[in-house]
Amino acid sequence: MKNQLKQTAEQIEQARHVVILTGAGVSTASGIPDFRSSEGLWEQDFRREDYMSIDYFHFDPVDFWKKYKEIFRIKLLQQYEPNVVHHFLKQLETKGRRISIITQNVDGLHAQAKSSKVVEYHGSLDKATCPHCQETYTMKYVLSNDPPQCEDCKSVLKPNVVLFGDLITAHDEAEALIDEADFLLVLGTSLQVTPFSYLPEYASSRNLASTLMNKEATIKDRLFDQVILGDLSELIPQLQTEINIVQDETE
Repeated sequence: MKNQLKQTAEQIEQARHVVILTGAGVSTASGIPDFRSSEGLWEQDFRREDYMSIDYFHFDPVDFWKKYKEIFRIKLLQQYEPNVVHHFLKQLETKGRRISIITQNVDGLHAQAKSSKVVEYHGSLDKATCPHCQETYTMKYVLSNDPPQCEDCKSVLKPNVVLFGDLITAHDEAEALIDEADFLLVLGTSLQVTPFSYLPEYASSRNLASTLMNKEATIKDRLFDQVILGDLSELIPQLQTEINIVQDETE
């Protein structure tokens, strides 16, 4: 594994533009549950996907919000902070190196860590929008109203996350970033959710050098030059020691 980490570090150091795909495994050290590992929340209750769908939102928006707040209770409380993985990705933004993060996570921790370029592929928990007048409301408003309704037209708000059945609007942007990259690093994702899981396929079709670091093997392992298995909170500090990182003096 040490040789794999060393090679990954060398590829990052030589790269001008690194694209990083991140999933739930990146945020577990911050206390946020992993939804899709073999022990994740989705494995414990398959009906969560039914409840967190656009169809269920339209069918029963009041009960949708009740279940939404229950399922995302830790995230909605916002009692969490970026961890060593988030900070490491920010630190990679040294002079001459471009870092683009494409994340499945809706917790906003990459933004809190002040990473410069973050594509929130599945949206973010921090706001909700009226589906009719498009007025946007803060998380504070959402948490204080059951269900949260638009003050003007009284419609039940829709969260600013991509629900099951919603259209993905960030996929073209993600592929465009991969087109411009010379290294792909994938962290903490089981690569089970489409179309996000197509991004490594696209990178492979472009012959982009790549490494996957995840707690468990995935069905996409064959696409990567290197697969490193383990807890990211342990692997990332090891990778960090292999890379000469000069932190921004403004941090």
